Amino acid sequence: MSTLADRPENPVVGRRAAHESAALHVTGAAMYTDDVAEHTAGVLTAWPVQSTNAHAKVTIDVSGAYEVPGVVRVLTADDVPGLNDAGIRNDEPLFPSEAMFYGHALVWVLGETPEAARLGAERVQVEYEPLPSIITVQDALDAQSFQGTPRTVQRGDASAGLAGSAHVFEGVTEFGGQEHFYLETHASFAIRDSEGQYFIQCSTQHPSETQELVSHVLGIHSNEVTVQCLRMGGGFGGKEMQPHGFAAIAALGAKLTGRPVRLRLNRTQDITMTGKRHPFHIAWKVGFDADGMLQALDAVLTCDGGWSIDLSEPVLGRALCHIDNAYWIPNVHAYGQIAKTNKTSNTAYRGFGGPQGVFLIEDILGRIAPQLGIDPLELRRRNFYRQGQTTPYGQVVKDAGRMSTIWDQLSSEASVDERRAEIARFNATSPHAKRALSMTPIKFGISFNFAAFNQAGALVHVYKDGSILINHGGTEMGQGLHTKMLQVAATALGVELDAVRLAPTRTDKVPNTSATAASSGADLNGGAVKNACEQIRDRMAAVAGRLLGVDERDVRFGGGFVTALGAPLKQVTFAEVAKAAYLQRVQLFAAGYYRTEGLHWNPEIMQGSPFKYFAYGAAATEVEVDEFTGAYRVRRVDIVHDVGDSLSPMLDIGQIEGAYVQGVGWLTLEELRWDESDGPHRGRLLTQSASTYKLPSFSEMPSEFSVRLFENAREEGAVYGSKAVGEPPFMLAFSAREAIRDAVAAFGPAGHSVELASPATPEAVFWALRAAQAASESASALNDETSTASEPALAPAG
Repeated sequence: MSTLADRPENPVVGRRAAHESAALHVTGAAMYTDDVAEHTAGVLTAWPVQSTNAHAKVTIDVSGAYEVPGVVRVLTADDVPGLNDAGIRNDEPLFPSEAMFYGHALVWVLGETPEAARLGAERVQVEYEPLPSIITVQDALDAQSFQGTPRTVQRGDASAGLAGSAHVFEGVTEFGGQEHFYLETHASFAIRDSEGQYFIQCSTQHPSETQELVSHVLGIHSNEVTVQCLRMGGGFGGKEMQPHGFAAIAALGAKLTGRPVRLRLNRTQDITMTGKRHPFHIAWKVGFDADGMLQALDAVLTCDGGWSIDLSEPVLGRALCHIDNAYWIPNVHAYGQIAKTNKTSNTAYRGFGGPQGVFLIEDILGRIAPQLGIDPLELRRRNFYRQGQTTPYGQVVKDAGRMSTIWDQLSSEASVDERRAEIARFNATSPHAKRALSMTPIKFGISFNFAAFNQAGALVHVYKDGSILINHGGTEMGQGLHTKMLQVAATALGVELDAVRLAPTRTDKVPNTSATAASSGADLNGGAVKNACEQIRDRMAAVAGRLLGVDERDVRFGGGFVTALGAPLKQVTFAEVAKAAYLQRVQLFAAGYYRTEGLHWNPEIMQGSPFKYFAYGAAATEVEVDEFTGAYRVRRVDIVHDVGDSLSPMLDIGQIEGAYVQGVGWLTLEELRWDESDGPHRGRLLTQSASTYKLPSFSEMPSEFSVRLFENAREEGAVYGSKAVGEPPFMLAFSAREAIRDAVAAFGPAGHSVELASPATPEAVFWALRAAQAASESASALNDETSTASEPALAPAG
């Protein structure tokens, strides 16, 4: 679509626009799934009975629940008319006979009130026959407990590259997961109407897949189920796969009772029942030449999938495709495997494996730079991709030179050299607090790794009064997708923003949609909305041409008016043309469609061009670390990020800021801990609330935070020249982690390599700091010994 990136004069895209639901959000008037349920009469509440064993066969007696007043029904496996499974691989029984993790929902109680359902769940008796459980990735490695299909990305000869390298290093990189902690927990609400149709309100990023799974569980066709997502109070990937089973429970309850059924997890249930970002264990070897140029990388990546496969395979695939980040590595061998453990099934999370892949190479460069005697910023820039080079999976790195341009622009605008010199002076006179400033880049591929997901549809209506209603397949989770789609439609039809309204996402309007994920929501749905609007506009142009007495090719739409090229005094309103079109029996609605062109991918050999384009960015972060506590403070953040020609600059800057902060949370604050003992609570998540799981807050915000969008960045072949923004800036947070590493290194001797745990909590930073100080003491002692040994002996007294 060669014209997809073209913008008309005075477009609505590119303007600063407030979020379409901003007023509703701040006044509390925005309705969410459970709000709809709360305003519906006769609703039953579903409550889970959760396992208190990490792995066990279970025998369940539900009779006690029926003794509780208000309990209507207990849902069990015997009630499922279709497939008793909530996953995509038939490995997630909705009602399990074997508990696979501590907190696993075994059966569900339906009550007249939440309290009745809760009390009923407490009366359900569960007998456990314990089985061996695997809690950590190391446990899984020791037991060789894996699931899914392992994958390998390779180029060149890693073994030969390592053998020929001037410097070879090896190590292990480990990092933890991350809780989504969206404001709205998982929620579903199901009604069965008089015709036997199921209408399901669901907080889901993938309504079509929710529809499909509900139909499988109920043993009916997809056309008997309609799923609507009004809006979500956050998702971050956690609502891409895992809402489906909850929607199926609500629908099954509605089928069996004939009454509406709501299911909303409380915070503790949500955290203990749903998946997280995948933790990784990575063993690696890396080679550099004498000039610090990367020569070879050999790595084994093991991700913790939890108890079922979920989305672990594509997450691992994307991690393997991002181990290079922005750097050319001529020889690569990266093997990935998925551990099976008795924990919640890990799932999509912002970045979808990309952050885990990027973590490896950034950790390597941060560790190795001191040992090579090269400034870490110089080491990074020196290894950037150059034009014409390809990734390890075979895709040409389009616009490779943009990375160096962004890097240099950021370095200049943030006065990096001058500030680092000032930091060196500060550190020289500050024994108990050290500062550092680090920069890291990002090159992130945009598109789903699974080619079929790279398509979208839209339905656009123009009414006789000139007002416009759009439907598209993307879901709104606070990221501003709906606002961007309103701007796209207004631009394509040549009207002002207030002429366009957006309807909730639902499967009976736009079918077979992809998840709102992979940062592709605006690319895919924007292309479909633009396509539908252009169909209508072209039909209206013929009508307007007759009204204006000009050829339809000379008709122009803009600002709510329709004019003739070369005759500016001739004009009619958009509404007048719409009414005339109706009277002339011209179709004023259209189904739009978009498919991403140019993608090809072979997952068996992990080769091809899976991404439409790459988004680039760089961040510079300055921190200060305290010697006595390991506590750090982010003093200043500067970011330059590439979003193409922005569809909505204010929203994009907000996304970049939010992604950076969420990334800092993962890398430095948010630590998930499970009971790894052999006691009765083995496998229990210990960090079940905000009181034990540390989230970023205002106190962690930098006092200076500057975000600039990279200019003159039009992306050909993308809607109005824009680029995705949701996930890539998450990885700009590595600059904070690397700054902490450099600040810790300032407590040690020159050349000391800092191994920093992740998350780099104050505790982890403290112990890394103590190791640096110990290395400094050892170096001083060695120097003293060397100096003493080299001094001439005194002549004996005579």
